[in-house]
Amino acid sequence: MQPKRSVESILKGVEKPARYTGGEYNSPKPEWKKLNYCICFPDIYEVGMSNLGIKIVADSLRTVEDVFVDFAYSPWKDFGDELKISGNLLYGLSSKRPLKDFDMVGFSLGYEMSYTTVLYMLDLGGIPLRASERGDDYPIIQAGGPCTYNPEPMADFFDLFVIGDGEDSMAEIAKIKLSSTSKADFLKKVTAVQGVYVPSLMEVKYDDNGRIAGFITKTPVKKAVCHDLDNAVFPEKMPVGNIEVIFDRAIIEVMRGCCRGCRFCQAGYVYRPIRMRSVDNLVKQAVGQIESTGFDELSLNSLSTGDYPKLKELLGRLKEALPCTHIALPSLRIDSFDGEFIEQSRKSSLTFAPEGGTQRLRDVINKDITEDEITRTVKIAFEKGYTSIKLYFMMGLPTETDEDLNGIADIVYKIRDIYSANKKFARNLKISVSVSTFIPKPWTAFQWERQINKTEFLHKVELLKERLFVKGVTFSWNDYELSMLEAVLARGDRKLCKVLERAYKLGCYLDGWAERVDYKLWKRAFDECGVSVGDYTREFSEDEVMPWDFMDIFVTKDYLLKERHKAYKEEVTGSCFSGCKGCGMQKEYKCKLC
Repeated sequence: MQPKRSVESILKGVEKPARYTGGEYNSPKPEWKKLNYCICFPDIYEVGMSNLGIKIVADSLRTVEDVFVDFAYSPWKDFGDELKISGNLLYGLSSKRPLKDFDMVGFSLGYEMSYTTVLYMLDLGGIPLRASERGDDYPIIQAGGPCTYNPEPMADFFDLFVIGDGEDSMAEIAKIKLSSTSKADFLKKVTAVQGVYVPSLMEVKYDDNGRIAGFITKTPVKKAVCHDLDNAVFPEKMPVGNIEVIFDRAIIEVMRGCCRGCRFCQAGYVYRPIRMRSVDNLVKQAVGQIESTGFDELSLNSLSTGDYPKLKELLGRLKEALPCTHIALPSLRIDSFDGEFIEQSRKSSLTFAPEGGTQRLRDVINKDITEDEITRTVKIAFEKGYTSIKLYFMMGLPTETDEDLNGIADIVYKIRDIYSANKKFARNLKISVSVSTFIPKPWTAFQWERQINKTEFLHKVELLKERLFVKGVTFSWNDYELSMLEAVLARGDRKLCKVLERAYKLGCYLDGWAERVDYKLWKRAFDECGVSVGDYTREFSEDEVMPWDFMDIFVTKDYLLKERHKAYKEEVTGSCFSGCKGCGMQKEYKCKLC
């Protein structure tokens, strides 16, 4: 059956049609090959085009002969509705082929609230939602990214997950697919690749109370680790968006992993061990990115760029090689801040994340920074000409009290006093305070903690509103229901698959956007499926089997428990710079700091 209207005619009536045309500068020409892979990002074009990870995955796949790689992003509602009405299918931007025509379709799962958007894209692409409904005539559906460290809420929809780094594993997977005779043959063979998890090959056992009793599987899952980051694949050229994207600049990854060990931070645990790129390699990559894209800004990305031991040397080399390029350092910690680090940056605003308002709470979360370091840092920033400071905190952290929340306001007042004390600072200081609700995440020392309820949330917000209602200070906080849903999906099990499918069919997708998320529909989905939100926001017992316990990320559960216990004693572990902490990673891979 022919579509009622062509895509070209649809584009004339939607917002930002350039999202859907393809033809981005630096994009390879489409050439259908023996293995055709479409990388899907479950958010709109402007967000997906800013993502470095999917571009690295594409380069890994392209190292294999006979592989074509395309991209697809989620349509906004206007274009998605028109595709459904007209009978057209969602397609790869370069090839214009429907998603169902590809041999493999891979999704990047970076945010739990994108899960229903995955279903939206599959549906628009002509692909049945559940893996059990797809035979050999449909593509293999795969996922990677940070959310795969607990893949269970999405287990029924994917044929396989890749947990960990994709530089080496993606090329291996492509080679196995090229030599496989059927989907079943492929799924059996691909479990030999480190990091690969096939949900259909694992059975989850539940006890009489509906809690997980254990797992039955013959294929243990260990996360994939890229040993040599310096020589790993990295895009020589980045596609340039047809329209302005969220991060419209060149990007290089300075290092992977973090030495700090903040007890709430999933990324700090799952991206271990620490691996660094050499200065020579980074300069080469930076020059290549700027020359091939025409951007005038370069972002040096990592979880904590200030911890890169040769950062001053790198900045000096970059200044020499790219004198007209602004350097962005988006992830500086307060205690690694140096005035020299910001000489190349645009003096708009600086962002810091103390996370806790008091030293006691910062010790609880192992955020090993002091108030003296905070004041020293803002003094340097003001001397360098900055008049805008953004501060990020969390509320609802384990052991938190009203005194800790009042400490947030105390820090803001001290920063204002420091600025006011210097008469040469003529312009008004702007302080932006953003407070998010703590979400217990898998593979952290706080994975067992409960999430605060709405009554507690409202009390904390009112307290902060009263204290921060002062001139020059803006205070923002997240939506409670959004944080609650994120916590449920982060710590969920396979029971949530039916909730996600029902939520999507009720109209939930693009839920990360405030104008799109509908909590009434989500509540209805939970109620109709007989699943309680409280089962996933409660405190988990320490001897309980977690939905993600079947995998091995090399950081041991015993270590995470020790860190939890130290948190309640207000003991600081410190960073890996002060010596190996015995997290378990060193038994498998030698960390650069061990």
